[in-house]
Amino acid sequence: MYALEEHSPKWRTKCVTNGYVSNWDGEWFYHFSEGGYKDIEWVEIQAENEEHRSVILSELRKVHVPGERTAHGFKIYGYVQDGSPVEYL
Repeated sequence: MYALEEHSPKWRTKCVTNGYVSNWDGEWFYHFSEGGYKDIEWVEIQAENEEHRSVILSELRKVHVPGERTAHGFKIYGYVQDGSPVEYL
């Protein structure tokens, strides 16, 4: 997402250990390059419009992540309930 530069979307996370949902953020480089992924239940990615959604989906498909489309963008999973089906983007 960092490579999208001015088209880089906003995102937020949910912590699997305490349920905390972060505020929306637009900075990808430092947050995701320093690690700390083990507590992320999901990452929501916000798309501004259909064109933006298409650009984001193209990037997500490059890394083949577990997730789904949502009304406002995408949700990428770090953890899911046992037995819950998960699609990959």
